[in-house]
Amino acid sequence: MNWHATITLFGSVAIIFLTGLIASRNQSSDKSFIQDYYLGGRSLGGFVLAMTMTATYGSASSFIGGPGVAYNQGLGWVLLSVTQVATGYFTLMILGKKFAIITKRYNAVTMVDFLKERYQSKTVVVLSSISIVIFLFSAMAAQWIGGGRLIESLTGLSYHSALFIFVITVLIYVTFGGFRAVTLTDAIQGSIMFIGTLVLLIAVIIAGGGVPAIINELNNINPNLITPFGADGTLTPAYVSSYWVLVGVGVVALPQIAVRAMSYKNTRSFHRALTIGTIVVGVIMLNMHIIGAFARSILPGIEIGDKVMPEIALHVLPAWVAGIVLAAPLAAIMSTVDSLLLLVSSTIVKDIYINYINPQVNRKKVQKISMGITAILGIIVFLIAVNPPDLIIWLNLFAIGGLEAAFIWPIVLGLYWEKGNRFGALSSMLVGILSYVLLHSFYPDPFGMHVVVTSIVLSLIAYIGGSLIMKEQSL
Repeated sequence: MNWHATITLFGSVAIIFLTGLIASRNQSSDKSFIQDYYLGGRSLGGFVLAMTMTATYGSASSFIGGPGVAYNQGLGWVLLSVTQVATGYFTLMILGKKFAIITKRYNAVTMVDFLKERYQSKTVVVLSSISIVIFLFSAMAAQWIGGGRLIESLTGLSYHSALFIFVITVLIYVTFGGFRAVTLTDAIQGSIMFIGTLVLLIAVIIAGGGVPAIINELNNINPNLITPFGADGTLTPAYVSSYWVLVGVGVVALPQIAVRAMSYKNTRSFHRALTIGTIVVGVIMLNMHIIGAFARSILPGIEIGDKVMPEIALHVLPAWVAGIVLAAPLAAIMSTVDSLLLLVSSTIVKDIYINYINPQVNRKKVQKISMGITAILGIIVFLIAVNPPDLIIWLNLFAIGGLEAAFIWPIVLGLYWEKGNRFGALSSMLVGILSYVLLHSFYPDPFGMHVVVTSIVLSLIAYIGGSLIMKEQSL
């Protein structure tokens, strides 16, 4: 075991952990537990909002899986990855003030709360809740695996032991801390990510003898590594462009991101988050994927792509520095896990249990159920993550695409098109989910693009058609 790296890594995690516990103790007693646990009392400032969106979106896929693909595909994947720069900007601009005002009027705590009030349909709520739980289990599994891989590579422990350590750490502080704990620790994690990626990129460039030497070595390994089309030529213009939808503008439909747009304190915080978030995401995503691509010239022959980041960090940095720097991807993974756990927990507790099973439940019982469900969900995902694939990015992208196909039009057109109704929302969700799953299984690259593009177009047609053809009546 590399003790210097391990101590500094877990020292950083301990600081984050303590911050979460302190935040949970400081949750204000005069606010609803639901509002505070799942939404932080709608009191986030601009910097915290920007960092929590960055840390939530910057997941194991971005920090472990993405650089692993860049290692295999080269600079073409770096070009594809920069589509993520616009995610925070588009999310806040499209949802923006209107979403915050309407969700506050509805007293909405979750995205499903918004859909429930907007469409007045139990069927919409149930279908939305099922979709969130199913697709986010895939996303959460990817985060669990990423955390396990990172700790495994750094400490020399077995994958299962590393996974167990990661899961226990996350479950404790998210179960007892809630949303406020998550967002405050995200501010720390986002800062670690920003600084850590800069330090690691500089170290990689130095270790490789400078950018020209690295590019020359990549060219010697495979000339396609330095082209926009990837090592195997699969990154066509149509395919890369479709990622502007998948990891760019489409992110507006992700429940874990949308909920952030409900939680800012005031207009000043909103505008500050736009600027800070765009800059931070741009720097982090570009740096991490360049590191992955450049690592091929320094450490050729890494077989498991998800191990590229920890191995290159240990190779080019002193062990204790590597431990601190690797706290960046670990922080990102923990942030995303926290948010996804809370999102699925709130879907079960708030959107199903409180809405339809026991509306008169008291605060104390809600608190116990929320914490219990969050812990149980984490254990289930741990069991799913026991046998991991070599690259977690595909698990994460599958979940992202499924959620976008299901929710993008019920959210966006629900905000901006008054004629949109429950029939349009149901049609859009059903067509989006079914087309996405079927195409993903049998025709994964329609028209040379990612399958999510076709599913979103079909779901748009279904939303408009269902809303215009069907008149409002009780379901």
